Amino acid sequence: MPGFQLKNIPLLSRSAFDRAEELRKDERALKDGWPEAKVLRMNRRGQVRTEGGAIVFEPALELAPEPDPAAVFLGVDAGVHLWAVRDNTIEGTLLDLRAVGTALDLDDVALGVLTTALALLNWHDKANFSATDGTPTHPASAGWTRVSEAGHEEFPRIDPAVICLIHDGGDRVLLARQQAWPSGMFSLLAGFVEAGESLERCVEREIREEVGVDVRDITYLGSQPWPLPRSLMLGFAAVADPAQPLTFTDGEIAEGDWFTRDEVRAALALGGWGSAGAEGARLMLPGSISIARTIIESWADPD
Repeated sequence: MPGFQLKNIPLLSRSAFDRAEELRKDERALKDGWPEAKVLRMNRRGQVRTEGGAIVFEPALELAPEPDPAAVFLGVDAGVHLWAVRDNTIEGTLLDLRAVGTALDLDDVALGVLTTALALLNWHDKANFSATDGTPTHPASAGWTRVSEAGHEEFPRIDPAVICLIHDGGDRVLLARQQAWPSGMFSLLAGFVEAGESLERCVEREIREEVGVDVRDITYLGSQPWPLPRSLMLGFAAVADPAQPLTFTDGEIAEGDWFTRDEVRAALALGGWGSAGAEGARLMLPGSISIARTIIESWADPD
């Protein structure tokens, strides 16, 4: 079959709020906006409090009388400044990013806010010392940088990773199950980009390492942030020969198999991992939160 494109924008790539980069170093503007600002509290598990299917924001003045150094500025929505802060004491109905599309149905603004907050707070948790000079760092630019005692400015880390749908150019797709996943739970192959490596070479290397297959006709499809803890998923498609034997040499993959388009469509109809309809099925596919789902859906029904 000819190449395909993504039919929809991946769920976490639909951010629709203003990140307002120009305000991050404007201390006066941030202070002026604080009395009307809202704060999202998130614990170390990436969970936030929800009510009625919506994430809960609290008035910023309940946190502090002016911008708190521990809070990170996310952006602006409808003229209101949005911030996030780490808080391990939150109680109530707690949900995390993985619940989006199942237990929680958020609009594009809320998705962007939640994804950004998780990415920034995760970074701050592990950036207390400078990678350049080893001295302690402190937040700056409303949480978008950290500055060491020696004056080095450091920015949030993003780890690029490729994720690839391998098909035979026709009606079959190669899916794999990681060692830690339950029986029947399959997805696309993925891996982190190494230093000095292009995205295309990473696709070739990862697929050869994980399942022993050579690929060709590598095509870029789209991307999605995945702040669990700090990845950016870069989606690709590639063609391989189903006659080439599968070998699992790096220990990450427990099994892989070629599935027909009809089998994939049937699995998609059951819902994502954890759905009652998918439990116990021979083939279970990722939920809507993952770019893998978007890529698989686009291949299964390209028209």
